[in-house]
Amino acid sequence: MSRPTDTARLQAQADGHWLVTGALVLDTVPALWAERNRLLKPGQTVLDLQGVDRADSAGVALLVSLLREARTSQTSLEFANIPAQLRSLARVSGVDDLLPESRT
Repeated sequence: MSRPTDTARLQAQADGHWLVTGALVLDTVPALWAERNRLLKPGQTVLDLQGVDRADSAGVALLVSLLREARTSQTSLEFANIPAQLRSLARVSGVDDLLPESRT
């Protein structure tokens, strides 16, 4: 269930590193999806999820869809600091093995 104040932001950090903050939920995923071209550039991209405070299955779907898009744009996409809630949702959905975790 979404809250009226749900927001999510994508912020550029160091070269190829991005920070996601807020909620990865049904109401916020479309705006983040619309920004995918900012982060899916050829080379390596790390999406840091440490600022994600809430997630639902739409958030998991976003991450899996970003991985699929990354392959077509020659981007090596990894995730850092995947929150326990998001990891649990991915496991229940059977896609946790698809989410590569960054070592950096």
